[in-house]
Amino acid sequence: MEDWALIRRLVAEGVPQRRVARELGIARKTVAAAVASERPPKYERKAVPTSFTPFEPRVRALLEEHPEMPAMVIAERLEWSGSITWFRQNVQRLRPEHRPVDPADRLTWAAGDAVQCDLWFPPQRIPLEDGSAALLPVLVIVAAHSRFLTARMIPSRKTEDLLLGSWELIRQLGRVPRRLIWDNESGIGQRGRLAEGVSSFAGTLAARIVQLKPYDPESKGIVERHNGFFETSFMPGRAFASPQDFNTQLAEWLEKANARLVRTIMARPIDLIEHDRSRMLPLPPIPLQLGWRERFRLGRDYYVRLAGSDYSVDPHAIGRMVDVAADLDRVRVRLEGRIIADHARVWARGMTITDPAHVETAKLMRTQFQQPKPVLGDDLGRDLADYDRAFGLTGEVA
Repeated sequence: MEDWALIRRLVAEGVPQRRVARELGIARKTVAAAVASERPPKYERKAVPTSFTPFEPRVRALLEEHPEMPAMVIAERLEWSGSITWFRQNVQRLRPEHRPVDPADRLTWAAGDAVQCDLWFPPQRIPLEDGSAALLPVLVIVAAHSRFLTARMIPSRKTEDLLLGSWELIRQLGRVPRRLIWDNESGIGQRGRLAEGVSSFAGTLAARIVQLKPYDPESKGIVERHNGFFETSFMPGRAFASPQDFNTQLAEWLEKANARLVRTIMARPIDLIEHDRSRMLPLPPIPLQLGWRERFRLGRDYYVRLAGSDYSVDPHAIGRMVDVAADLDRVRVRLEGRIIADHARVWARGMTITDPAHVETAKLMRTQFQQPKPVLGDDLGRDLADYDRAFGLTGEVA
């Protein structure tokens, strides 16, 4: 290959082919062949029949109809008796010729148009309130035009938590993108149907939820690459005491991440986000009614259950209907609009959260219930002399 390149360079510089052949010590026919060839010479072994050759047409026929059929199944159907490793290598060589091609278009992202949304599960268990540890989801939203990155760990992948997390990250952006691009996440919707509450959330924002079709990774490739960026740049060497500690460290790291140079756009997200925001929609003027909302009749044990854990309530509400609302941080219980319980939300399941004041109130009410009713006092009785006077019996008996 080096002689081929040297021959072509010398001839291109005007050196006669005869002189080139003499100086390099090769035949003139070799020089002429190198000049006429557009590609360097390559040794190609002459194809010879192998044990696989008689099976190749039948293998191609099966792959034409079933491109993903496993090599072991093909070998069984064709009654192959030779080396299965050799058979697999030949099937692997033929399979790409029979797979359907799915071209990927180059996508462009206009300012303010879209954000890509996804869940990332850090490969490290996070300690919870009950002493256990769990793999928790991180909601990631990336502005497609500026590549500005926002993220937050949330308690679950339920619709309520996904919408709460989405709203918090959108508020961090300061504006509303026109499209929120999701894959088929069950908490958002599947097979073209949005989960309950998602449509009203999008309508309040005046945005559109876009659910990608299967096998379309390119349309959400930006956020997918950022998920890998988290694992290689954020996670190494870190330890977390709680979900709140994780979010604190993540927020500090995001400031640095958004100030880095992104090679694909040759710019820093922090420098492009203002232009991106200028093309987005304003935040809605009305507060969004998001989160967990339930209505219960409070039982004698004066606890309500939310997301797998129990929270105490003022016992004075026993037997009455109470409204329970929860966001990512707090659980509040209201009776006719008045807050009668306010707890920090726990992320572990199966926990019991008790306010000591509620226990004292219940103890007092229990004591009052168990005490006997007071006996009527003597002042409510009549003096018997009053009856004697009434019936004229006040005189002495002879």
